[in-house]
Amino acid sequence: MKSFQPNIRPQTVAAIGAAALGLLLITTLVKGNLSSPHFQSLIGQPVQVYIHLVAALLTFGLGLVLFAAPKGNFPHRALGWIWSGLMLTVAASSLWITGLNGSAYSPIHLLSAWVLVILPVALVAARRHKAGIHSRIMTGLFLGAMLVAGGFTFFPGRLLWRAFFAGAAG
Repeated sequence: MKSFQPNIRPQTVAAIGAAALGLLLITTLVKGNLSSPHFQSLIGQPVQVYIHLVAALLTFGLGLVLFAAPKGNFPHRALGWIWSGLMLTVAASSLWITGLNGSAYSPIHLLSAWVLVILPVALVAARRHKAGIHSRIMTGLFLGAMLVAGGFTFFPGRLLWRAFFAGAAG
């Protein structure tokens, strides 16, 4: 019996990512504070939070570009290596960030461990010209790590929620 393998087009992933970003902007507009996010919430955070945040933002943006652009050519490969390095930085830096569960790891850290294991598998698949495997893993990484896990950072009480929606006191 053949296993179910979703056929998600790269343009669909790029559209989902752009829609998520658009939803954030629309929500911020409705709240009336698009012109003045409360970035003072970000001041004084540990360095690993800044590394994680900057790497995640770069990974998200570059990921959208990679999904929308042609595959297999030199720019895709070069940008893909950069994206992979950034993704490893996002996953590794998260291992030094706790807070959801006191000073202990939370279930979201399982995703970080998964990224550290599965990303090299995707890179090996690409090197061996196994485009289908590579594409499925990279799409899953983007959807799971960038959109799902990234979306959780905007839940009430979390740092980015405070920065964009509640202010430093929220």
